[in-house]
Amino acid sequence: MAFLMKSMLSNQVKNLGLGGGGEESKEEGTPSDPAAAAGMTREEYEEYQKQMVEEKMERDAAFAQKKAERAVLRVHLREKYRLPKSELDENQIQMAGDDVGLPEDLQKMVAEDQEEEEDKDSILGQLQNIQNMDMDAIKEKAQATFTEMKQAAEQKCSVM
Repeated sequence: MAFLMKSMLSNQVKNLGLGGGGEESKEEGTPSDPAAAAGMTREEYEEYQKQMVEEKMERDAAFAQKKAERAVLRVHLREKYRLPKSELDENQIQMAGDDVGLPEDLQKMVAEDQEEEEDKDSILGQLQNIQNMDMDAIKEKAQATFTEMKQAAEQKCSVM
């Protein structure tokens, strides 16, 4: 009850202007114009605001371009590894426009990867892989698989 009385009386005193509202008092020396607060003329302040907006637009465009380049890379990797496509990446590419491509560094990396894969897929690449194989381990693995299959067949078949 005391709270209600205090709030009602303080609101009435504030409305009368008798000094109860110390929170709302302003300093006399602060200008209400933002240009004056920044220490500039109105024209300088407007030019400054225009520059700020232009810089922000340039930063946003560069950011969108980088996002689109990353999306192109992800799309490329999804195609390479036959993964499902992402609508988000396609939307980012469309928003940036048609001039989006892989950055030069990434293009070099992709070209190197393709060359390595082509080398591995060639006959010479397969021959090199044969030289690197451990034949004893392969023989042991094949024999183990064969014995497992034989045991499974013996369990299922009463004739064997």
